[in-house]
Amino acid sequence: MKLLPIICSFLLLVSCHQEKRKTQKPTFLVGDWVCVNDKEGSITYETWHTNLKGLGYTLKEKDTTFKEILSIVTIKDTLFLKVEGVNENPTLFKFKQQSATSFVCENPKNEFPKKIKYYLENNQLKAIVSAKDFKIDFVFERYNTKFINL
Repeated sequence: MKLLPIICSFLLLVSCHQEKRKTQKPTFLVGDWVCVNDKEGSITYETWHTNLKGLGYTLKEKDTTFKEILSIVTIKDTLFLKVEGVNENPTLFKFKQQSATSFVCENPKNEFPKKIKYYLENNQLKAIVSAKDFKIDFVFERYNTKFINL
C-alpha cells in the first residue's frame, strides 16, 4: 500500500507537466509548382522557398492577373498562413489541423476564402480555398524553373 501514494504522486506530476511541442512547419510546400487545372488561357504558379515564404501568381498571356505573397509565420507558438497583396492589409489564416503532408487553416472574418487546405496527393500539391457555399480547387505539379527569391 505504500507504493500507491508514490504512484499517484508520479502520475499527478506527469499529468501536470505540460511539454511545449515544437510547431511543425509544412516543408512539403517547398518547391516550384504549376497549376494543371487552370482556366484555359491562364496559368497559375506557386513557388515556396525553404524559409516558407512563397509567391503565387496567375498569368494570362504575358499579363499578371493575380499575385499574392505567401508565408508561414509563427505567432505565440501558433502557425499561420500569411497572405499579402490581395487585401489592403495582410490576412492571417490560423492553422487548425496539420499532418506531415497537409494542413487546414481558417480565418472566419475574411470574406473569401475563410478556409484554406493544402495537401500532397500522388506527387501533386493540392489546395482548396473555400467559404460556406463556394470553393476553388487547385492542382499543382512540380517543375524545375527557378523564380524570384524572397
